[in-house]
Amino acid sequence: MIDATLLPISDSLRALRPLSSRDAERYADGTEDPLVQKYGHLPEPEYTPETVARLADDVVPQGIQTGDLAVLSIVDEADTFLGSLVLFGVTDRTAEVGFWLHPDSRGLGHSAAALELAATLAVRSGLSELTARTATSNLSSQRCLERSGFNQTGINVDRTPSGEHIELARYQRRLR
Repeated sequence: MIDATLLPISDSLRALRPLSSRDAERYADGTEDPLVQKYGHLPEPEYTPETVARLADDVVPQGIQTGDLAVLSIVDEADTFLGSLVLFGVTDRTAEVGFWLHPDSRGLGHSAAALELAATLAVRSGLSELTARTATSNLSSQRCLERSGFNQTGINVDRTPSGEHIELARYQRRLR
């Protein structure tokens, strides 16, 4: 389970913290980006500031409290929303990670740094492994995962959080 008392977690340039209603506008704006729509595989087909605020106020606190779902914002030192990182499918030893960045936050190392913060959070929560899946056509995400210590474990057709069945590359990072 994810230990909520460890949040927020920071590397001094950026942090992971629970998604907040103050992130709603930038989150919703980011989900309109064609790359997020193509590769984000978000559970909902459309996000508005209002639906994001409801998610932040209702779903996020429940998942954080039970420790089995962490919908987190990647933020900079000014607490500006840069993107989203989610830990889901949490068990007593593993969690799956998914992430996306707002289009104006790309190319600055935020994804790799957020993955490292997620690994630190997972270790401190007692987990021993992170997994990830990404579309085989999403080479940028694959490179980021590999630079972040994830190893590809296979390719198969599987269901994404959005409900699509596509060819996915599976990744694993052992933490201990």
